[in-house]
Amino acid sequence: MGMEVRHRSRFLREDAFMRFGRGFLHAVSLPVLAAAGLFATTALGSAAEKITIMVGGYEKQIYLPAKLAESLGYFKDEGIEVELLNEAAGVDAENQLLAGAVQGVVGFYDHCVDLQAKGKFVQSVVQFSQAPGEVELVSTKHPDVKSFADLKGKSVGVTGLGSSTNFLTLFMASKAGLKGGEVTTVPVGAGGTFIAAMQQDQIQAGMTTEPTISRMLKTGEATVLIDLRTPDATRAALGGLYPAASLYMEASFVEAHKDEVQKLANAFVKTLKYIHAHSAEEIADQLPKSFYVGDKDGYVKALEAGKPMFTQDGVMPEDGPKTVLAVLSEFSKNVKGKQIDLSKTYTTEFVKNAK
Repeated sequence: MGMEVRHRSRFLREDAFMRFGRGFLHAVSLPVLAAAGLFATTALGSAAEKITIMVGGYEKQIYLPAKLAESLGYFKDEGIEVELLNEAAGVDAENQLLAGAVQGVVGFYDHCVDLQAKGKFVQSVVQFSQAPGEVELVSTKHPDVKSFADLKGKSVGVTGLGSSTNFLTLFMASKAGLKGGEVTTVPVGAGGTFIAAMQQDQIQAGMTTEPTISRMLKTGEATVLIDLRTPDATRAALGGLYPAASLYMEASFVEAHKDEVQKLANAFVKTLKYIHAHSAEEIADQLPKSFYVGDKDGYVKALEAGKPMFTQDGVMPEDGPKTVLAVLSEFSKNVKGKQIDLSKTYTTEFVKNAK
């Protein structure tokens, strides 16, 4: 009997504690979560406390404006708190946006086209570049590869399956006369994982960005097969400009938070103007030393050569979206055969109103 009373007494104490705990959590959770920026979007369109942006590898030179804007203090100048998170593959950053974990992504514009085909409306708010900034490297272990057509039967590295590099690789293979299945794309990420895959001959060629390009060229482990780092080279390879790096956000968030989005646009347009008004060395000095990967001179040289890929004002190149749609319509299962309204995949409202 005494044991039964003790058990019942313990049960009542635990039940009271649980009820108190639930009440306590209910009382504090909303303000705590709001302070963390997790209630950035609401039905009433309330202001975001903090904007979190996922970058598809912020050490990549193609995504330079993200870290540069932070380093120059341009977000703070606009009175907004921006947290940059790093993610190696753009397709994974896209998933974080759709899951509501972040409010924006610095990644390739083509995700906006691809997602519309899935019924998701995402917009490029600031267009950082008008060229991919990518290069198809080929391992020097395979001197027989002189053109894309020579990659028949070879394994080719991309950042991830379903990524921008995957679509571009398949498009260029098709242009070279290769049929489906004659090239195998292998997800190898970027930076060290890309380099290791080529060193170990897991891939015989691959698409990557600076500073990985310069690292492999300097060691003599790879040579350039196709160059997509400048507008002119991109037109030659793809038939038109290919708007790539951008800040994209869900259309519903953009509509509900126009003040914050305008401040982001102000910061990034100012950053783009800084890039074109300063030398590559001056720009590099504003970035973390880890970005140089032990070779600042090589980093600066690559950046100087790649600066033309960046837009002057964040405005989408007029003919660019059509080139992207042409590539995706051929190799994205999501886009092929779908009607895409390109006007809903980007907006120039905020960059044209930027200070």
